[in-house]
Amino acid sequence: MFPEWVWYTAAAASFILLAIGLTKKLGSEWAWVNRKVIHFSIVPAVLMLYYGDIPVWVFSGAAFLIGLSQLWPHLLRRELSWYQVEHNYGEVFFALSAAIVPLILTREYATALLLVMAISDGVTGIIRHHYFRRHGFNVKLKKHWTGSLGYFVTALVIAFPLLKAGIAGKIGWAAILMLAEYQPWLDDNLAVPLVGSALFFLY
Repeated sequence: MFPEWVWYTAAAASFILLAIGLTKKLGSEWAWVNRKVIHFSIVPAVLMLYYGDIPVWVFSGAAFLIGLSQLWPHLLRRELSWYQVEHNYGEVFFALSAAIVPLILTREYATALLLVMAISDGVTGIIRHHYFRRHGFNVKLKKHWTGSLGYFVTALVIAFPLLKAGIAGKIGWAAILMLAEYQPWLDDNLAVPLVGSALFFLY
């Protein structure tokens, strides 16, 4: 008889595998959207982590292994073209950051940060993709305020039930993470967890 967390982990993994299967059918033309759909697919795992259905060590270990498995095609220069972009390691940074966050932060705060990494980042990427696709720009190289607005709104929605702070503090948290995502110097899949982890000491 397997422990309960095994079944919960299998259920969470099935969402991720389903997202990978569906996005593969869409193909490389939608790579920028596909990687965001895969971001969304970790939400069930994050919620199971929050409710204690999946142990921290299992969540972090699985995220670490996923990060390494996604790094390998980059090293071989054989990217999985339907969601990986040459010279862009964002999905690797995302998985490795997701492995570290639950190990160093409280459950409630880690959940908020992981949900922002998955949902807010996904929303902003899809908004920007469709905006620039419609306007004929290279969606791989552009950011736009419309996506940042989507990021801020979703981060704020996540902050309200999970952060122990006043309204101003929750607004500030969402705004700072939005700016961390928007800045051009460091990949947002590293910048957001780094800034979000630093903000933990204020929340």
